[in-house]
Amino acid sequence: MRLAATTQAIRRAARVLAGGGLVAFPTETVYGLGADATNGEAVAGIFAAKGRPHFNPLIVHVAAPEDAASVGLIAGPLALIADTFWPGPITIVTDLAAAHPIAPLATAGLPTVAIRCPAHPVACDLIGALGRPVVAPSANRSGHVSPTTADHVAADLGREIVLVLDGGACPVGVESTIVARDPDHPAGVVVLRAGGVTVEDIRKVVGATELVTAGVVGQKPNAPGQLESHYAPSAEVWLNATPEMIAGADAVLAFGPAGLELTGSHQTSQTVLNLSPQGSLVAAAANLFSHLRALDAAGAKTIAVQSIPKVGLGVAINDRLTRAAAPRCRPGTRST
Repeated sequence: MRLAATTQAIRRAARVLAGGGLVAFPTETVYGLGADATNGEAVAGIFAAKGRPHFNPLIVHVAAPEDAASVGLIAGPLALIADTFWPGPITIVTDLAAAHPIAPLATAGLPTVAIRCPAHPVACDLIGALGRPVVAPSANRSGHVSPTTADHVAADLGREIVLVLDGGACPVGVESTIVARDPDHPAGVVVLRAGGVTVEDIRKVVGATELVTAGVVGQKPNAPGQLESHYAPSAEVWLNATPEMIAGADAVLAFGPAGLELTGSHQTSQTVLNLSPQGSLVAAAANLFSHLRALDAAGAKTIAVQSIPKVGLGVAINDRLTRAAAPRCRPGTRST
């Protein structure tokens, strides 16, 4: 069932969560697939619905920053980050609180937990109405392109979810940044995943932190969003496309005012979408997943992606594209 995210619908969704059901809802980053984080069976339902591997931990969402204390220990530079960016698109990985209520499956059995306080009013109202933390990975099939509209959710998981709250398109468009404590690093924290809060913004708060990993290969992740192949369309993705690559692709994911010009005469036979004709990284992030899904829906087998600056939100955009292009074991598809 899909409902506009009115006050009445949010209360109804909270009752579904309280009963162990799954609800998809908007955040400022992407749509999340929510379950009561304290209910092990409900959490297991998320893994089943998404086809998500059980070793991949989930993010625990709280309604207000002060609610995080009952879930995990946030102190030192992590507290500075929380005070600065919550509510907002940043997730903090930290040690579990001693008397935490979180189901073990949500943390994949790890002694740490990923916590976020979202900025979207629908998300906050829903979690507040439930009165308990909510685990909410992206509301899509595991490894597929993340959803930024209710239509995307319905296309991937329409039969798996009791209720979808439709709050319109997500304004940020890429998942949250993930930071973790690291006493061996000068800043005391490291960035595990680029996202809605830039590394540059974090440095202004805690000092010379850095993005320490671009993926997890051959080992279990210690935080969400670290699998090498992730956020992937069915099509083969070619990154940093040259004019020759663009000419040979079924579709083009362009960027900037010169984006369409590079396709030249091939525009007539290709599907071309521009992440931002004006060259705005904010707009590009918001459009990334919806454009990838649109090119998939158009039947593209190969997508050539023009280069995107690796600064600010461009770091997160390039991270998602790199994972989308990573080799993956999916029948009938491949990536370079």
